Amino acid sequence: MAAAPITLSLAAARRIQEIGAAEGKPLMLRVAVEGGGCSGFQYLFDLVESGESDDLRVERDGASALVDDVSVPFLAGSEIDFVQELAAAEFRVRNPNAKSSCGCGVSFSI
Repeated sequence: MAAAPITLSLAAARRIQEIGAAEGKPLMLRVAVEGGGCSGFQYLFDLVESGESDDLRVERDGASALVDDVSVPFLAGSEIDFVQELAAAEFRVRNPNAKSSCGCGVSFSI
């Protein structure tokens, strides 16, 4: 059985394109999961110009996010989103696999 796809929200796709336009070059959002944080795992976000051969590439409306092969199982079925609120504007992962998360939303447990 195939894992549920990882998706990119319209807001995240637009933000990736806006950042690339401001930088004057196409950029992709790299999303990774690593051990750490107050709940056991944490999300890492980075903007990159190129990916690795084993990255999963998630595309929407001309924007791309990259997920390394080790992080894919932790993110199966997740949506990568961009949220702009009064106190912050940030990329977030809506992860159905996370059983709990910390108050900052960057750390989670499975």
